[in-house]
Amino acid sequence: MTQTQQDPARSRTFSWSDPVAGAAHVGRRGGLELLRAMIAGELAAPPIMHLIDIGRMEADEGRVTVELVPQEFHYNPLGTVHGGVISTLLDTAAGCAVHTTLPAGVGYTSLDLNVKFLRPVTVASGVLRCEGTVLQRGRRTALAEARLTDTRSRLIAHATSSCLLFPLDSPA
Repeated sequence: MTQTQQDPARSRTFSWSDPVAGAAHVGRRGGLELLRAMIAGELAAPPIMHLIDIGRMEADEGRVTVELVPQEFHYNPLGTVHGGVISTLLDTAAGCAVHTTLPAGVGYTSLDLNVKFLRPVTVASGVLRCEGTVLQRGRRTALAEARLTDTRSRLIAHATSSCLLFPLDSPA
């Protein structure tokens, strides 16, 4: 990604890999294996990671952490990071935490995302760290939470997410 923030003109460009190629691996590998392959660079990250510039990611069974450095291009008209960007971080961490618990052949989708915004975020907030954790996983649904903190470890936002689990069609 390239970015300029020189007055008066600011610009940003980025690139991504074909998302269909990465999606072909979903269901063929367990969720934790798939995420670790993305982290290692063996599989391309999904385009959303590049779009909002999510940085580091860590994954363990039932837990995922993602990081983002707030930038001007994340801002809303109020001069703070847009709630949609914050919600995307929370959704990513919670959903991917659920994904780490799934065996090959099982998929998921979010049923809901309930977000509580506690503090505004600006570029001065420093690195945002979002940790998602599975609270409960059954055969058909899973419940996860995500906590977003700033560089000073202050809680910025919190979310809970319910996910629907389902068998994936066998690859052709």
